[in-house]
Amino acid sequence: MTAYAIAHLRRPTVNEDVLRYIEEIQATMDPFGGRFLVHGKEVEVVEGPFPGTVVVIGFPDIERARAWYASPAYQAILPLRTDHIPGEAFLVEGVPADYDASAKAAALRETAGL
Repeated sequence: MTAYAIAHLRRPTVNEDVLRYIEEIQATMDPFGGRFLVHGKEVEVVEGPFPGTVVVIGFPDIERARAWYASPAYQAILPLRTDHIPGEAFLVEGVPADYDASAKAAALRETAGL
């Protein structure tokens, strides 16, 4: 199942460290099948406040996303970003192509006794 590494970067800035991070990140993702799905795009906010920008990286599965994040290669460059751009980052597994939100709602109703 596809998995995603998502980052909400608040107040992104450009400096030598951040540029080096951007230049080197792809090489850390390649061994794990990672690819950018969203990177460097303006966010169109339709609900609530959302300062900053978002980055989405797709991986073939959650195990490879975890392995990439924990890899020595990525950990070596991570401070180049985190020392300069505050934000949140997380890994999340996607849903299958046949996902049905109404079936999920039915299961939640049953669990909640509603």
